[in-house]
Amino acid sequence: MLFALVGVVVLALLGAVHRYLWRRFVGDTTTPGSPLRRAGTVAAFVLPLLSVGAMTSGRVGAPFWLQQVLAWPGFLWLACLLYLTLALLVGEVVRPLLLRVLARRDGTSGTAESGTAPGVLADVRGETRPRTEELVPSRSGSVPTGSEAVTRTAPEPVTETQAESVTEPEAEPASGASAAPAATASTLAPGPSRRLFVSRVVGGAAAAAGLATVGYGTYGVLRGPSVRRITVPLARLPRAAHGFRIAVVSDIHIGPILGRAHTRRIVDTINATSPDLVAVVGDLVDGSVADLGSAAEPLAALRARHGSFFVTGNHEYFSGAEQWVDHVRELGLIPLENARVEIEGFDLAGVNDIAGETEGQGPDFARALGDRDRGRAAVLLAHQPVVIHDAVEHGVDLQLSGHTHGGQLWPGNFLAELANPTVDGLERYGDTQLFVSRGAGAWGPPVRVGAPSDITVVELASRQA
Repeated sequence: MLFALVGVVVLALLGAVHRYLWRRFVGDTTTPGSPLRRAGTVAAFVLPLLSVGAMTSGRVGAPFWLQQVLAWPGFLWLACLLYLTLALLVGEVVRPLLLRVLARRDGTSGTAESGTAPGVLADVRGETRPRTEELVPSRSGSVPTGSEAVTRTAPEPVTETQAESVTEPEAEPASGASAAPAATASTLAPGPSRRLFVSRVVGGAAAAAGLATVGYGTYGVLRGPSVRRITVPLARLPRAAHGFRIAVVSDIHIGPILGRAHTRRIVDTINATSPDLVAVVGDLVDGSVADLGSAAEPLAALRARHGSFFVTGNHEYFSGAEQWVDHVRELGLIPLENARVEIEGFDLAGVNDIAGETEGQGPDFARALGDRDRGRAAVLLAHQPVVIHDAVEHGVDLQLSGHTHGGQLWPGNFLAELANPTVDGLERYGDTQLFVSRGAGAWGPPVRVGAPSDITVVELASRQA
């Protein structure tokens, strides 16, 4: 029941946001019945359907080719939706200011800019005529003659450009000077052409800013992760292990968008650092072994003096964790399923992700760390940072995690901070240090803004050295 309610709220929110985008980008900038308005209206219905299809196709077991067809446009539109909306909200602040500036300019255009006298208005043909209050009314009800006559002829054709230059049509004065205030006010009111101009300027600027942001964020993901390096001193690390280098990679997210080429880039980047050990800390895939097994095969080329190790993330439990554990083992990685191995100078332990609890395969810290020698330093691989308190309780010196993506899409980092003790980087909790990687891939939209992907080389330092 709760899940259904959340779904309804999300769908209603998406509908409201799409309605807002349609209004600002289509309704306010195009004319009814025009090809542009029809195209924009069709897009307003099709794009959200593609996004829903991209998010649900994998979960409902759709053919992998269909997942790939839906993934690119569907997920990219979600990123566009976010940044187009943010850009438009900024535009809402600019819109009234721009209208005010144009109103002031138009209000003086009949005097200072056009060079006409204060008592004269320019009509749409560029001719001048006296203001209403200067017309001399006839003393009798008869038709005026001579210099007082106003010739009534059929109006000359007005071009579209000339028509748009008129803010509001001037009403014919009923009598004498009584219509003068109305005529003056109408020239200062925001006419249709002014509103249209402002809507197009603001909409165009918002579209450019939003799409450019998404384009740059997509390029960052497709280019591949960068390498960052940190040094972490451990009190119990012996002098012999000083300078030991662990290449930490998380959240690769091989899937319908990021495939074999993405995996190859990551492997090449890791191997170029010549690490002593590789730690793959969860969320390797978004899909089954049958669909993505070949895309993960480049992992067999990982090279490290002490091997490559793997722990599950929550997405493995959406994709068949047991099958993936077997597959990465075949590729040469060593799965640490609530297990521990001794490396020169420290213990390396790994626990299953907490998402495995639904399958009876959750984290077991007692099994992984309970009987170890507390005199040795311990490094723990755990996908989610939230288990840091268990790590502290079991005397872990350093926990290596991922999961947060660093927020991936700003301002998503603020939401990630609500659910995780650390979103990115190194922090200390008691005697335990926690390092959280931003991840090497992307989930959902293949876009990162404010949280570039990375592979981190963690160099362990001995306080005795």
